[in-house]
Amino acid sequence: MVALYNNYLHPLVVMFSIPLAVIGALFALALTQENLSIFSILGIIMLVGLVTKNAILVVDFINTLRSEKMRLTRAIITGVKLRIRPILMTAISTVIGMLPIALSQAPGSEWKNGLGWVLVGGITSSMLLSLVIVPVVYMVVERIKANFIFGKKE
Repeated sequence: MVALYNNYLHPLVVMFSIPLAVIGALFALALTQENLSIFSILGIIMLVGLVTKNAILVVDFINTLRSEKMRLTRAIITGVKLRIRPILMTAISTVIGMLPIALSQAPGSEWKNGLGWVLVGGITSSMLLSLVIVPVVYMVVERIKANFIFGKKE
């Protein structure tokens, strides 16, 4: 991601979305009283990829708007506003696709129910929180970079 953004700070902004997803995944497991199994851990690995993709969509689009000389606050608002639709589509389709696995009562399905709940809880929490937290962290990082490295304010 450092090569993609040509910057060391923007990958850190993207990584702020991962704890939000893991918190939601563990909370969903706790609510449903499921165990943290190998299938649940596989779900967390899959979840990290999905959540990182969503954060990359937002940060990359904000960077594109910034390269067109748009102001920081306007670029963040426009970027989130224009990228919320694909993020919502991905999240809703993933949650709907995982509900049969999470709610299954078939013999032997108790092994895989944790996978479904991890993805449902993690995607839901990260969808709600990362559309707020990632832009805020982006703004903070950009302002710190502008103030301390270049000595200018925007």
